[in-house]
Amino acid sequence: MPRKRPVPDETGSEALKHLKIDDTSSDSDPSDTEPTEHVTDAFLDTICRNSLDFDFEEQCSVSLSTTNIYACLVCGKYFQGRGQQTHAYFHSINDEHHVFINLKTLHVYVLPDNYEVMDKSLNDIKDVIQPTYSTRDVMRIDDIIGHGHDLMGRPYTVGCVGLNRVKHTSYINVIIQTLAHIRPIRNFLLTLSNLDKRPPLVRKLSMVVRRMWHARRFKAHISPHECVQEIVVLSKGRFGLDKEADPFELLVWMLNTLHGMVRKKKTSVVYETVRGEMQVATWKVQDMLQDDMVEDVEATILTMPFLALSLELPPTPLFTHPSTDDEDERANIPQVALGTLLQRYNGTTTVETNGLVRQYTVTNLPAYIVCHVKRFTKHNMSEKNLTVVNFPVRNVPFGDLLHVHGSTSVTYDLVVNVCHVGHQGKSAVDGAVLTEFEESPFFAYVRQGENLWFRVHDLQVEPVMPQMLFLSDSYIQVWQRN
Repeated sequence: MPRKRPVPDETGSEALKHLKIDDTSSDSDPSDTEPTEHVTDAFLDTICRNSLDFDFEEQCSVSLSTTNIYACLVCGKYFQGRGQQTHAYFHSINDEHHVFINLKTLHVYVLPDNYEVMDKSLNDIKDVIQPTYSTRDVMRIDDIIGHGHDLMGRPYTVGCVGLNRVKHTSYINVIIQTLAHIRPIRNFLLTLSNLDKRPPLVRKLSMVVRRMWHARRFKAHISPHECVQEIVVLSKGRFGLDKEADPFELLVWMLNTLHGMVRKKKTSVVYETVRGEMQVATWKVQDMLQDDMVEDVEATILTMPFLALSLELPPTPLFTHPSTDDEDERANIPQVALGTLLQRYNGTTTVETNGLVRQYTVTNLPAYIVCHVKRFTKHNMSEKNLTVVNFPVRNVPFGDLLHVHGSTSVTYDLVVNVCHVGHQGKSAVDGAVLTEFEESPFFAYVRQGENLWFRVHDLQVEPVMPQMLFLSDSYIQVWQRN
């Protein structure tokens, strides 16, 4: 049973004599109502950490206001204000829950007496609400890969935390996992200062990434509810909750949007990390047919940046040998090496589309290369190419494969591999009965440390061998330069 609030005698206890009672309304600034005394309190043993969940929007559970929100540390509900005639004040009287924390300032108060409590035992709660990282912490975060434990004693790997799926949002979860494992972008989000002054998407994504890399969480999973809502609103419904969308389109949109929000002058940590340059030579097929000397046809050469390399898979064979055995059916699926797909950008291969012949030459390799395997032949993701892409996970010579001048010895290691499961893309809107994997068709393999790999599928996180990565249908890959 909750402990009864102590009632002072006629003279009052020494701790309560000099306390300043807050009579302000819920719209007032908390700094204007700060009590003059800071004391410890006996009500701290009523705090129930198992009931606390700070992943959701800071919104009063009664008035739905987002201003001046306090969390009850007994039941976990959010209320507005702490002065008299506020929802938090009435909750403390009606339910006898007396300990509240301001979600912005992290100050803890006891209501209805309205005095502040300062105690070191509350630091773990403050760290869960707003995890903070110093520059030294970020520099050592990759070297100290370990397991954290939630309040129930369940272990989880720091950085590889499951994300709760909100309806059909597995495509959003894998992109959040991807951004959280691109080291420069992750470090920027971990050490970002003045979050209250940042755009909402930057602020909410930063909080999700900080909680993913926090080693003392109360729960072994995270709900990216606020970040997902901001993506839906900011994209004006382009990326929604009702059906799975293309994660590659979301990744490109996120990179461009984040760049516009955090750039200084003309650059940002986003473009400095993933943007490279290539030259595109273009000829008209009609001019090449009319001229007897094809070499004399002048090409139009443009230098343009790129955020990802799109890899064209060979067409699916029209005729295959029918088989009832799953292993034999798997053997009929064509395979192709990653190096073969990259020949499109080596400066010698030509590609003909829409009456134009193009030749792509990569001139500058970024620190992180994003590869997009084009598996879906239609915009609505209804037809899928099942070709298996074979690739090593370490020391891939991108500089040599792409014939990049001055960078032939540059190698890359795989850090993220986003995959799609299932034969074709479906959605609940189509009226079809979806299996568990069809409801959540995207998952990600992420690397921790030197050679530890984890398969993250929404809330499910499990270790895997590196040899298992190419068995799935790779869709997005992120490679880190050595």
